[in-house]
Amino acid sequence: MLIKFKSQPLLFVIIASLFSLIACNGGNTNTAPAANESPTAQSSPTVNVTGFEADLDYIRKGGYTYIWVFSRPDGKPIDKEDAAFLRTNAPQVVDWVTTDEGRKVIAGTNFDLAQGNLGLIKKRFVAEDYTGR
Repeated sequence: MLIKFKSQPLLFVIIASLFSLIACNGGNTNTAPAANESPTAQSSPTVNVTGFEADLDYIRKGGYTYIWVFSRPDGKPIDKEDAAFLRTNAPQVVDWVTTDEGRKVIAGTNFDLAQGNLGLIKKRFVAEDYTGR
């Protein structure tokens, strides 16, 4: 069967309309998955960790063999003298992060501080071994 059109532009409009409908999925704007398709997995919300946990995570991501947390027994912030004492007696520590409003210092190292001056450090500070935690 042959359809004759009086003008070529009308034929062009009809063909262009058909292609547009096919390209637009027949005009279907439903974005829900079909019955036999599984919906995409929703990503879980990202938990924003702050403070001590975020600082500890930073040191953990450094890939250190040993992680120590030092604080003063009286709970006061670490002062300049305390920081100098720690750096002097634990020179093997690669990363120091002051956290918990200055009351704790997290240390990351690949050296076993027990083989160094850990005993001396424990006389002045509370030392918590976070290795493997």
